[in-house]
Amino acid sequence: MKYSLGIDTSNYKTSVALTDINGGIVYDKRILLNVDKGKRGLRQQEALFQHINNLPILFDDMFNNFDTKDISCVSVSDKPRSVSGSYMPAFLAGVSQAKVLACSLKCPLYRFSHQDGHVRAASRFTELCEAKRFISLHFSGGTTEVLLYDNGKLTIIGGTKDISFGQLLDRIGTKLGLDFPCGEELDTLAYRYLTKNVKAKILVFPKIKTNSGYINLSGIESAVFRFIDGKILETDEKNQLILGIFSSISTAILDMLDEVYKKYAINDFLFAGGVSSSKTLRKMIGEAGTNFNFVFCEPELSSDNAIGISLLGGEKIWR
Repeated sequence: MKYSLGIDTSNYKTSVALTDINGGIVYDKRILLNVDKGKRGLRQQEALFQHINNLPILFDDMFNNFDTKDISCVSVSDKPRSVSGSYMPAFLAGVSQAKVLACSLKCPLYRFSHQDGHVRAASRFTELCEAKRFISLHFSGGTTEVLLYDNGKLTIIGGTKDISFGQLLDRIGTKLGLDFPCGEELDTLAYRYLTKNVKAKILVFPKIKTNSGYINLSGIESAVFRFIDGKILETDEKNQLILGIFSSISTAILDMLDEVYKKYAINDFLFAGGVSSSKTLRKMIGEAGTNFNFVFCEPELSSDNAIGISLLGGEKIWR
């Protein structure tokens, strides 16, 4: 069997994957980058250093289980988005290793954006696998964008104009004393409270306003911080606050999609990126009662991974 090798070195995860000629996943390993307790993120040089240390660990494991002669191509994420000026030093770790591997294995090297990988990983095992046109929502730690997918090309048509959903959750989470990154723990707390309380109370914050598919999130961040400052929150009050944040986010998403639909008349919405794996958001959006076709992939394909990058490379040589 021949394989396509994918490498992704995002700001918070080192990922390596192999997919086969049929688009099946045969290897998928990831290492979460370490963030010291109390910090709200990593500097690029810190992320780059950790990726350089993590990649040999992943390659050692992979090549102990797969023969190098079966690698048909090497693919790597080399930038955040496929737009002019998109750049992040963390991706240099993956690019340098990919170049060495492709030269050593005498096979093609393909480059894609991190965003391209996210959308392909999310779509591959859904009803939109072969779709030519749909709307993709890339919601991750650093990105909140609404994208028009048109025959393989992604165009930004909406999203946030300041911080992302992921940054909002991380900033609020660290304010509440949680370890960074905070999204998964906040989601667990919100989902548990929502599902165990039939009449779960939700703290209401100022509505996140939308304008032609775009939003700003600094307003709700300030409102939440004002509520938290100087208070010692009881467990129920903290849960109500967290659930209120997720409720505000889900409402903003639905408002953005409503405006996008009015402009593009596309009913299929694919969710990609780590924030899209949130069980709370999936439940709230799925129960919103709209006629939109919301498409969610498996949660592990929403978070940062090299599967989409590997798939895109394989499609270059096998399709």
